[in-house]
Amino acid sequence: MRNDLDPVEFSVVIPTFRRNRELAEAIASVQRQQGVTLEILVVDDCPNGGARTVVDELNDPRVTYLRNPKPTGGVPSVVRNLAWPHAIGRFVHFLDDDDMVPDGHYAAVAATFADHPEAGLVFGRVEPFGAGPESQLQHERQFFARASRSAMLCARFGRKRAFAGQMLFDMPLLVCGAAVVRRECVPGVDGFDPNIRLMEDADFNARVMRKYGACFVDRAALHYRIGYPSLMHSPNPPPAQHEMQCEGRRRMRAKYRQEHGAVDFYTLALFTRAIRIAKYLTGFVTVDTRINGDARSLSHAGMNSRRPQGSIPDASRATRRTPDGTVPANAR
Repeated sequence: MRNDLDPVEFSVVIPTFRRNRELAEAIASVQRQQGVTLEILVVDDCPNGGARTVVDELNDPRVTYLRNPKPTGGVPSVVRNLAWPHAIGRFVHFLDDDDMVPDGHYAAVAATFADHPEAGLVFGRVEPFGAGPESQLQHERQFFARASRSAMLCARFGRKRAFAGQMLFDMPLLVCGAAVVRRECVPGVDGFDPNIRLMEDADFNARVMRKYGACFVDRAALHYRIGYPSLMHSPNPPPAQHEMQCEGRRRMRAKYRQEHGAVDFYTLALFTRAIRIAKYLTGFVTVDTRINGDARSLSHAGMNSRRPQGSIPDASRATRRTPDGTVPANAR
């Protein structure tokens, strides 16, 4: 238990929706962090406020319960935006309610920020786990291994443009919970875009990377729970999901072009294409990424990615893994 006079280093924001068991596991993984001071903000997007029981049973003064007075039905950007203005830590971590933080992660992140004061965001490897078929887990592990290799290559080109370009025009480097940001960066980019339903975290991370810079650490940053089937990396997502992904990607790019101008936008797209070609020529990322890794072909300076990819809502993912193939609005 921290002394009330101790400054809070990490504010952990956990949106939740009817997943009390997983929420308790997520909170426990945060509570196990050693060598740092922290607070946990649980934001309940459920109409009946069911997560309050989990928080009350913990009896931990570091854990605060917040209830969304107007449940969104699966708009994680809105739910996260309710919490971060209450955060008082130096760093903010947006953690999903069914994922977990590796032991020692926050201490490693704090050290990385200290070593790289110019970086606004620190992220690392995503390690999938879950109860799905082993073949599905292997697929996800291969995907995120490729993402990590891409992140290491992007880091060779600086802390801003290469990372941002990858998020805008190529395969995603991370999911929301794999990143920790400096507190001042969140209002600096106006938080999450409430108008993006899918890919809202890719948009947020891309904007932070472009404005403040990022640092990739080659160590586990997130234990990422995977179900079956995976909606995030499905080669044939349902039409409604695909359209929301496309709309999210279109809005990400339109916002970037409006803020930075057409010259910067197309230059970044071409720069990202050049890095991608370098991956294949050097064998840094294998060619099968193009086919199965959700980094679809980029044409017209990156504007026509056939199947834009990114993270899918995670604020309220209670039914995202429905076995009958239906796709809830809050599916990943």
